[in-house]
Amino acid sequence: MGGKKVIIISSSPRRGGNSDILCDEFQKGAQEAGHDVEKIFLKDTKINYCSGCGFCNTNNYTACSQKDDMNEILENIIKADVIVMATPVYFYTMCGQMKTFIDRWCARYTHITSLINRSNRD
Repeated sequence: MGGKKVIIISSSPRRGGNSDILCDEFQKGAQEAGHDVEKIFLKDTKINYCSGCGFCNTNNYTACSQKDDMNEILENIIKADVIVMATPVYFYTMCGQMKTFIDRWCARYTHITSLINRSNRD
C-alpha cells in the first residue's frame, strides 16, 4: 500500500514561527513514514477575500470569479488524503490568513457535500 497524499497548510505570518515549526515537524514525520507531502505557506500565496458576488452559485459551486492562487490550492486539497491546518491563535481565534483561506472553501465545500449527500441517498 502506497503512502498518502498529505497537504499541510501553514497560516503563520512568520516563517519559523511556532505554528510553522509544528508544520515542519509534521511534514518530516509524514515523509519519514513514506507519505507524499506538500506544505503550503499561506504567506507566500495570493488569496483574496470572498467578495460574496455569487459567481460560484451560478457555476454549480465549482468555480470562483477571483483569479488568485486559491483555485489551484483547492484542486490539490481535493486530491489529498490528509489535510493538516496550523494557525497561530490571535484574540482567541485563528489568524486572519487562515480565516480568509477557509472562507474561500465555501463554494467547493457546498458542492462536495451535496455530492456526498446525493450518493448517500442513492
